[in-house]
Amino acid sequence: MLTAMAVVAVLCVPGAGAQPSPKEAAMKADLLGLVESMKVQNQIMVDSVFSFGELGFQEFETSKYLTNILEKEGFKIERGVAGIPTAWMATWGSGKPVIALGSDIDCIPQASQKPGVAYREPMIDGAPGHGEGHNSGMPLNVTAALAVKRIMEREKLKGTIKLWPGVAEEQLGTKAYYVRAGLFKDVDVVLFTHVANNLGVSYGGGNGSGMVSVEYLFEGESAHSAGSPWRGRSALDAVELMNVGWNYRREHLRLSQRSHYVITNGGDQPNVVPRNAGVWYFFRETDYDGVMNLWRIGDNMAKAATMMTDTTYTSRVLGTAWPGHFNKPIAEAMHKNITQVGLPQWSEDDQTLAKALQKELKQTVRGLETKVNELREGRQPEAGAPPSGGGGGSDDIGDISWNVPTVTLRFPANIPGPPGHNWANAIAMATPIAHKGTLAGAKVQAATMLDILLHPELVEKAWDYFRNVQTKTVKYKSFLRAEDKPALHLNKRIMEEYRPRMKSMYYDPGKYKTYLEQLGIQYPTVRK
Repeated sequence: MLTAMAVVAVLCVPGAGAQPSPKEAAMKADLLGLVESMKVQNQIMVDSVFSFGELGFQEFETSKYLTNILEKEGFKIERGVAGIPTAWMATWGSGKPVIALGSDIDCIPQASQKPGVAYREPMIDGAPGHGEGHNSGMPLNVTAALAVKRIMEREKLKGTIKLWPGVAEEQLGTKAYYVRAGLFKDVDVVLFTHVANNLGVSYGGGNGSGMVSVEYLFEGESAHSAGSPWRGRSALDAVELMNVGWNYRREHLRLSQRSHYVITNGGDQPNVVPRNAGVWYFFRETDYDGVMNLWRIGDNMAKAATMMTDTTYTSRVLGTAWPGHFNKPIAEAMHKNITQVGLPQWSEDDQTLAKALQKELKQTVRGLETKVNELREGRQPEAGAPPSGGGGGSDDIGDISWNVPTVTLRFPANIPGPPGHNWANAIAMATPIAHKGTLAGAKVQAATMLDILLHPELVEKAWDYFRNVQTKTVKYKSFLRAEDKPALHLNKRIMEEYRPRMKSMYYDPGKYKTYLEQLGIQYPTVRK
């Protein structure tokens, strides 16, 4: 049986400007053909996960659906990993290299939206939906993994494929726990994917932020709000005073910080002084020390609020994320595959939907992207240095990126223009745009996996960059405390409210070719 090392002995190893041998080129062409042949299966997975529309920690239908597919394909499934019911690890193959494919599977509150309709049209008003596009990433990975598995079986290549879901990414709720549980201790490379409106990959640090998610729970004493208010100690007053203090403090925080909050409990009714109240903060900064400083300030604000109101408080961590740092050698290999695969051929209908949505949102009307992104380099870490740019969103893939060489493939399943975390970002996600964009991403992912399997020196270079560039001065320290546990209670009530109605709208591929067909939507539907 040929190992990956033996194959390399008969192949030209691609270097700077070098071309793969005819054998390797033919193998990669076969691989891309296998991905193309799976476009119907890919479309069914994309549409099915879209129809489930499950919020973080409640992705039970999604996880059952995806693991059943992988189990039938011979993957060994470990369910409930890291103490999280909807988390799992699927494994096939043996030996090195070990390649782990990940993508997020949760959705957004109040983002229910009919796909293919270029204006606000919820399927169920107030229900959650994939207004982030997380229904597409795991189908991409499954498609790529199954195609690579076929080539590995045919060519008798050694190596191990793992697939895992990003559970509750919108709460930054799980990946730090995956790291703590040792899920990546034997992994050589992580290939992550995230929906975008173009094909792209980058390396180095990014413009994203690290984050801790903390809920402050205040306790006072109830009383009749009109009859004897002096006997009450309002926990809601403490919440509001903490928020006022934080908003005044913003002026004196670094420009790179991002912080926001929602009141999770404001009391029961106006005529009862609130005994309990809560507020949930996201503290974002561009480095570990910056995040920890915001958290310290938050704790001080909470303590000060209790002193003003004669209340007490406790706090709990609901999620954390390190700012990401991505691997240069793997990103360079992936970018070569991006340029070879290229963007999908968008139809006139695809462009009509995109332009109609951009017009609806009062954005520049430019349609879908037709040129792939360039390989981008981010910030290099410098211990103790001030941030070189502004902050931004967070993704807990950052925790994994500081423990194993990692890249994130961005793939074109969405439309340029929507604001993110919004119903508008769901419009493309069960249409030909998402089907084509996800398939293109699967080709890039599969081709990069094959590069790693055939060229062990690529893994060596990845780890050399990880050890001698990325982590030379910056060392990973988890934001999690020993007592912190996954926030499994999040979103349970919302899904219990909406799931019964959503079930009647789950996609049935046995009856309908596409989810658009099942919903009776003419593609594209735009304003007259």
